[in-house]
Amino acid sequence: MRLILHYLKRYKGWFVLDFLSVFGFALAELGLPTMVAEMIDGGIMQGDPAAIWQAGRVCAVIAVVGVAGTVLLGFCCARLSTNITADIREEVFRKAQTFSHAEFGKFGIASMITRTNNDAFQIQLFLNALFRTALMTPVMMCASFILTLRASPRLSVIVIATFPLIVLGVVLVSKWSRPVSEQQQTSQDNMNRITRENLTGVRVVRAFNNDAREQARFEAENERYTKASRRMFKLMMMTQPVFFLVMNFAVCLIFWFGGHLLQLGQIEIGQLTAFMDYLFHAMFSILMFSMVFMIYPKAAVSARRIQAVLDTQPLVQDPKDGETLSGPVEEITFSHVSFTYPEGGGEILHDISLSIRRGETVAFVGSTGSGKSALVSLLPRFYDVTKGSVRVNGTDVRQFHLQSLRRAIGFVPQKAFLFSGTIADNIRFGKEDATDEEVVHAAEVAQAEDFIRAKPGGFAAPIAENAANVSGGQRQRLSIARALVRKPAVYVFDDSFSALDFQTDLNLRRALRKETGDAIVLIVAQRISTVMDADRIFVLDHGSIVGQGRHEELLDTCPVYREIAASQLNTAELAGGKGVLS
Repeated sequence: MRLILHYLKRYKGWFVLDFLSVFGFALAELGLPTMVAEMIDGGIMQGDPAAIWQAGRVCAVIAVVGVAGTVLLGFCCARLSTNITADIREEVFRKAQTFSHAEFGKFGIASMITRTNNDAFQIQLFLNALFRTALMTPVMMCASFILTLRASPRLSVIVIATFPLIVLGVVLVSKWSRPVSEQQQTSQDNMNRITRENLTGVRVVRAFNNDAREQARFEAENERYTKASRRMFKLMMMTQPVFFLVMNFAVCLIFWFGGHLLQLGQIEIGQLTAFMDYLFHAMFSILMFSMVFMIYPKAAVSARRIQAVLDTQPLVQDPKDGETLSGPVEEITFSHVSFTYPEGGGEILHDISLSIRRGETVAFVGSTGSGKSALVSLLPRFYDVTKGSVRVNGTDVRQFHLQSLRRAIGFVPQKAFLFSGTIADNIRFGKEDATDEEVVHAAEVAQAEDFIRAKPGGFAAPIAENAANVSGGQRQRLSIARALVRKPAVYVFDDSFSALDFQTDLNLRRALRKETGDAIVLIVAQRISTVMDADRIFVLDHGSIVGQGRHEELLDTCPVYREIAASQLNTAELAGGKGVLS
């Protein structure tokens, strides 16, 4: 309820209008039986046409008010529920944009999608029922009680005795439905996760011929969801028959005692007819309210999941009074940097210290898991250091506004990702206002222009979902072009040449030398051929720097580098390293 109340404050006017429309609906539902009773007792039974016409005109007015109230109630319910749900989705999405890599690892991508879509939809269903029914029930119950007492105090005793049974049933149904709803929601989350894994990894599933295994896994979870849904539907289907049994039993008692009261002249036919209508509306409003209680457990689970996202404070915070990084980046310094992933585990980086000046191209090499990607991810603050500091122009990166810091960096991630849209749109993602000439130039430098021109439509050619219509090497070159069009002060290439053939790799590095000569370039690579021309190469092993220098120097002085080089270069290429490798 905390989540709902938070957003309801924004739409107080609509809520008040919704509440007022309930009275129009109640006036029609309860006012018409009263007027009909007066027509029967005051006009038809006494043969007074004037009284009948007078009551008929009042009935017509009440009916118009009731129709207006019903329409307005439906409109307000729809407006409130959809607007609040839209706000929830927007804030969850906006909150996700502030998350660091640690928060995405905590929640998981599949769970974030489920929370944004399905959980928000469950809240929308609950809100629609709440604003339509929950507000109407108290008004209808109170008005019905007053009118039943006014019609016949004696018969009202039957209604009063019946209500505790219905309320008890509502409470029991709510209590029994809560665990079933939670189980249903959990199973639905698991089905979404399995479906997403299979759609994303369909090639892996088929390559290992595990279709039957994945189908069995989905069927098992689907069966659990089906059983939970079946239990919920059975519980809901039992509610109406039991309710109508209680109500019909009360009707029988009312007719029984009402007949005796008619014989004694203590009640009139119109009053008895109106009394039956009041009874129906009172009990039916409780039945509708019980439906809200059934929806509530599932909505409560969804609200808790959404609230968990909104309450999460990102580990990487944007300083309120942060500095703005402007102008060229003269120097980047890693000072005694140590880093451990927030989710735990051992230390990934240990006491890293190095300095890079403007115009330098620096490479990081090492075995898998040595901490290369973790190191460069500290610069744009995808993570924050555990110890030490990363400084740009002498200022700790944690003191810069995130937008200002990241605007100065052209980052090409390890896994090239392209968005749905055209090739030009993907390149302009690095700079929205890039001209056509800038887009073409970036593609030329990234060695992507040839294959782009070969496509129907050229730069206007579409990129399919998950970039399924381009190869891995083409994705990497488009990602590089996206960074180049930005013309940043710092370039970070996180193993972004791995899918390129050697000739394209060579041509690209030559072109980059001319394009990035006045910037700082950081390259993470597995291939020695990619980093041989770097001004300095840092060799990482188990999170520590074990060697630094140029290619030839490292072949002489660093055993780890020699081992990596020996696994990739032939004897003639290694001879360029002064022949120190035996």
